[in-house]
Amino acid sequence: MTDKEQIPLTVINSVAPIRICDNGGWTDTWFAERGKIFNIGVYPYVEVQIEVFPYRGEQERIVIYAENYGERYVMHPETEGWDRHPLLEATIELMKVPKDKSFQVTIFSEAPAGASTGTSAAVTVALVGALDHLTPGRMTPHEIAYTAHKVETHMLKRQSGIQDQLCSAYGGINYIEMESYPRASVSQIFVPNTTWWELERRLALIYLGRTHDSSQVHEKVIRELEDAGPDCKQLQDLRVTAEKSRDALYAGDFKALGEAMVENTEAQTRLNPALVSQDAQQIISIAREYGAIGWKVNGAGGEGGSVTLLCGPLSHQKRAMIREIEAANTLYQNIPVYLSRFGLRTWTEAPNGNS
Repeated sequence: MTDKEQIPLTVINSVAPIRICDNGGWTDTWFAERGKIFNIGVYPYVEVQIEVFPYRGEQERIVIYAENYGERYVMHPETEGWDRHPLLEATIELMKVPKDKSFQVTIFSEAPAGASTGTSAAVTVALVGALDHLTPGRMTPHEIAYTAHKVETHMLKRQSGIQDQLCSAYGGINYIEMESYPRASVSQIFVPNTTWWELERRLALIYLGRTHDSSQVHEKVIRELEDAGPDCKQLQDLRVTAEKSRDALYAGDFKALGEAMVENTEAQTRLNPALVSQDAQQIISIAREYGAIGWKVNGAGGEGGSVTLLCGPLSHQKRAMIREIEAANTLYQNIPVYLSRFGLRTWTEAPNGNS
């Protein structure tokens, strides 16, 4: 099955946002038991497209096209397991798509891999949402988020909180309360358009140019937090920043939101200094010089990844800051972001172009 061969019966489209500014991160985990998290769903989206064909046994049934990697290959789950892109292959296997259909799955994202912005969660959410069109019934955003989380934690045995999947499924600005891991409720934060536009204008996402890699540091932090228990001060300090972020945004108080971001990053440093890398510190230092009022090392922190910056009121200062950051290190890269009012979106299109 190639780009120029069969005409598909239908094409399923799916997009899901990534996540930035996850104040309260680390508290949406099994060892925290309960958590409070604030986060923001943003473009660039992860895109999934499934071309569906009838299957009569004469061609490959499942083809995966990981477009960012330039890889197109046939998946043989019965004989090979998950060997090339386990996240994609495990998701397809879990969703149990009909055996009378063959399909090509194309995955693409303009968000760089390993940016600590929940890209893998967005990939899984978008893929689950698209594959859901091939099975009876329709899953809710919560069900899709939990299914995506199950792929990472149960099938691939990875460490994963629940906030990334929920943010990708719901989009927008969220306050998430996890009462008992992994069960959580999502309260979307609705603000006036002027507050939304101003927040979007002030935000900047800086990619450090290296794939997020901090497994040893993370394992050490997890062991220490597990020993300290869910009520320890380290986790409580993080939970509080989510509440402060929620309240600040409802009040339209960007200064208070910036303070909550800084407080969260300082709390990450107290977990382990290596969670705020030298690259992140350099970016924060430049941002401060140009009037930024908030900074959050995205995700759990560590080497690589990215930093969310909340800039001051003047756009020219923000642009000058970005130029200085990118000049400081050729690896540093500004990733333009736009707030996503929607989370996962899926739709189908017939070959004649009718939806």
